[in-house]
Amino acid sequence: MRTLRNPFRVRARPLPAPVSPGCPVAEARGLRVRLGQRPVLDSIDLTARSGEVLALVGPNGAGKSTLLAALAADLPAEHGEVRIDGRPVTDWSAAELALRRAVLPQSAALSFPFPVADVVRMGRAPWAGTGRADEDDPAVASAMAATEVTEFAERPFSALSGGERARVALARVLAQRAGLLLLDEPTAALDLRHQELVLRICRERAAAGDAVVVVLHDLGLAAAYADRAAVLHDGRIAVTGPPAGVFTGELLGAVYRQPVEVFPHPRTGAPLVVPARGARPTSPQT
Repeated sequence: MRTLRNPFRVRARPLPAPVSPGCPVAEARGLRVRLGQRPVLDSIDLTARSGEVLALVGPNGAGKSTLLAALAADLPAEHGEVRIDGRPVTDWSAAELALRRAVLPQSAALSFPFPVADVVRMGRAPWAGTGRADEDDPAVASAMAATEVTEFAERPFSALSGGERARVALARVLAQRAGLLLLDEPTAALDLRHQELVLRICRERAAAGDAVVVVLHDLGLAAAYADRAAVLHDGRIAVTGPPAGVFTGELLGAVYRQPVEVFPHPRTGAPLVVPARGARPTSPQT
């Protein structure tokens, strides 16, 4: 007699293997991405490594969020390749990718008033039926504590402020416990304290062995917390390297079309980037 398949059975999936510090976790090679008829990224070569924070910076429209989405396999490449854990992203199923990378979009919206704790617990869905499903409770509790949202665990997500929602969304990503974190402007809605909190979390996750790729507009935060920065300009990477080496007044002034001054922080030595106020912005033609 033929046995019917159970459509609700969780299929066995190979769990991610540990990655040694400094090894590639996500790679883009010759990447070109088009949105509709408009080319957005071209000739992108980039590597995110275990144990480091990589910041994507650049002006509006430079392609930062598109690059992050391509690294997440949420946008297809017109040309080139994206690899996660050494394999082309097209070789992974959606369920397998969810075990390996966690994505924080620019905005978090839900159609139903789920309690905060339930929203964070959604990050554990990829691990259902695996040998790590028993980590759900500690993973959720740890993520909520790290992002300082435990106190409103029972409040509906829809009742939160924009900054509170952003922190809950980050907690969901942290609870997923993937080895690659892809964060799109995680500090945009946050006050000064929580901006610093989020970037400290990024550093802690890198220290624990994760690869963290974060889109930032605040060059000061990128300089203070990132191991490397990729400066995007007109859909290409202008330069990649440690912020202290690549954040120069000449480069940033040309990329942002705004004269800037770069000074070393008097205590840490990290670059401080400030507009050269009173100077005339560079025209788009120059």
